[in-house]
This record gives sequence, C-alpha cells and structure tokens, in this order.
Amino acid sequence: MKQYALFVFNGDPMCFIHVLLNALDMKAKGHEVRIILEGASVKLIPELVKPENPLNGLWKKNCEAGLVEGVCKACSSKLGTLEAANEQGFKLLDDMSGHPGIATYRDQGYEIITF
Repeated sequence: MKQYALFVFNGDPMCFIHVLLNALDMKAKGHEVRIILEGASVKLIPELVKPENPLNGLWKKNCEAGLVEGVCKACSSKLGTLEAANEQGFKLLDDMSGHPGIATYRDQGYEIITF
C-alpha cells in the first residue's frame, strides 16, 4: 500500500473533479489517500455541499470515505471560507506558519501530488 497526499491549490472545479476521482480510485486500489485543500481551492468549500453543484456527489463520497484530511487555516481565513470549513467539521491545518506543511506529510512517508 502506498500513501498519497493530494495538495489542492487550484480552485477550478474542472481541476478539482480530477482530485476527487483520483482519490476514490487510489483508495479503491488499496492506497491511503489524504486530500489537503490549500490556496484558491478553499473557495470551493461552501459550494461543494450544495445539492445542485455538479461535484456534490463526488465530494460526498470523498468525505464519507474519510479522504479529506483538512483545510488550510490561513487560506480559508483570508478567502472567507473558515466558517464553512468549521461548519463542515474539517480539521484546520496550520503547522507551517498557518498553512499545512508538505514536509510533514513527506516525513510520514506520503508521496506528494499537487493540483
């Protein structure tokens, strides 16, 4: 089993769909997967829970599978989605000056993939 940390910086839904699909595929193949929302991707947090959002179903599957590790505390605060992250129960990641540190995951044996 391999471990993957998917760091998502891009807030474009067309990019994010690939994160969600790949995370589910990797998990189905027996790998450990963590999705970390960083940068502009945190703006998607309040939108993904809306039933009319085309990514809602995939988002729910990823959340239910426990694949969403957490959300950048600094970016969600700066971009106005901190409250939505808290409402959805996401862990706020801030071990590197308010942001999630890639080195933390590397030190734990995760392969880092960025989007």
